[in-house]
Amino acid sequence: MSTTTAERAVPATGRAPTAPSRWARFLLLLAVFVCAACGLVYELALTALGSYLIGNSVMQTSVVISVMVFAMGIGSVAAKPLQRRAVGAFALVEVLLALVGGLSVLILYVSFAWLRIYMPTTVVVSFAVGLLIGAEIPLLMTLLQRIRRQEAGSAVADMFAFDYVGALVGGLGFPLLLLPAFGQLKGALVVGAVNAVAGVVVVLWIFRRETRRVVRLSLLAAMAAVLAVLGTVYVLADDIEVTARQQLYRDPIIHAETTPYQDIVVTRSTAFTGEPDTRLFLNGDLQFSSVDEYRYHEALVHPALAGRRSSVLVLGGGDALAVREVLRYDDVEKVTLVDLDPAMTRLARTFGPLRELNGHALSDPRVTVVNADAFNWLRDAAGRYDAVLVDFPDPDTAALAKLYSVEFYHLLGRVLNPGSRVVVQGGSPFFAPKSYWSIATTVEKAGYTTTEYQVDVPSFGNWGYVLATRGDGGTAPPLRLARDAPPLRFLDRAVLEAATVFPVDRRPRNVRASTLMDPAVLEYTRHEWQNY
Repeated sequence: MSTTTAERAVPATGRAPTAPSRWARFLLLLAVFVCAACGLVYELALTALGSYLIGNSVMQTSVVISVMVFAMGIGSVAAKPLQRRAVGAFALVEVLLALVGGLSVLILYVSFAWLRIYMPTTVVVSFAVGLLIGAEIPLLMTLLQRIRRQEAGSAVADMFAFDYVGALVGGLGFPLLLLPAFGQLKGALVVGAVNAVAGVVVVLWIFRRETRRVVRLSLLAAMAAVLAVLGTVYVLADDIEVTARQQLYRDPIIHAETTPYQDIVVTRSTAFTGEPDTRLFLNGDLQFSSVDEYRYHEALVHPALAGRRSSVLVLGGGDALAVREVLRYDDVEKVTLVDLDPAMTRLARTFGPLRELNGHALSDPRVTVVNADAFNWLRDAAGRYDAVLVDFPDPDTAALAKLYSVEFYHLLGRVLNPGSRVVVQGGSPFFAPKSYWSIATTVEKAGYTTTEYQVDVPSFGNWGYVLATRGDGGTAPPLRLARDAPPLRFLDRAVLEAATVFPVDRRPRNVRASTLMDPAVLEYTRHEWQNY
């Protein structure tokens, strides 16, 4: 690019930037890169936190993105009068953005845990972050033109090239680096600190000769104050998170971690029976209580193992409690557990209370653990199985709804041996009857014959399952136990006979099957469970 005198910047003050033009311009574009990465991290942190705490990831993403984009437009317009003092204005915007963005996750978490006003706070925080991000663009454009005047199109192209690459780095860095290394709360604080330094120090150094000393010192003091706040919160972050999280759970928390996939919490207390009550929560939803989980897992596992069972596939169920029940059969030769989150299976293998509960199931040489998305894993799976246990959480997000789709059950059919039995946990026929019968309808739509049954699990209430087979000429699979089934605490033949009887007000509904393009089960689940 030409660097003739006519193209060199001549600031309104008549003073050129301190740094040589090329280096000054590169450093400013580098600040654009860093600020863009920080801005996208704030956006992703807000959407991810909402998905963990509230579920309904589509709604959370839509609210955050739409509010932020709207606010960015307002911020761009609002920054126009500040262009005459672009250096100081930009530095101040970055200080404020670092403070608001860095504290955004903490603010939302506190609002959820103590104040219970999560969605209004999300809108306010998203608007504030978007407003400040939007104000960056016209100010940065003004600063670039002060260094060296260009055609407007060329200046915009250069700036947005760095901006978009920065967004790419921020988008990939959040799940791959920040979240695993720091977690959501500390990760946002670290990004806020980087944002403050990049936005203030770089700009004030480039334009230090045209910025009054009192302004420079004031902005540097403001940056230092923000860094002090973020640093203090970082030091206290673990205590704050533990205190806030404990507000969400009745019982004392004995383990908690946030992974790239979910929020895992384990609590422990003494049940009314006097036994220890260990409970697992994923994204705030109860997965089991040690007091009665045997009811749930016996009902899930043993009807599926009433036929051939030398090879068993468990989809979901990273706590390994279903695997524990499978391993009670000596003739089971191979168990494959497919669970998305390696942190969950690591916890099942190493965390004392959970390991004790699952009987050290993942240490059994017959068990192979695969950490993968079950939908994608099935597309490439080469093995065949005699029995399959589908033990996913309820389909209250788009990511989970695809695991309850016609397409998913078609894929599942590829790994079944002739006569294989499949059991799907279907949620509660009492609290969510449309969801339950939609799952049953979906399994049938995929070419299976089904037998629906339900049992009572005190921690969950009434809970339902779908037993299914393919290729049996349309004959519903009998609900029974194997003759050589191990001694069970809950199930017997009489309980299973009663389990197929649904009360009049909870019998089959006229509901839609769920597909990838029409996730009906997601719609039913959200509508029915929102009242509980």
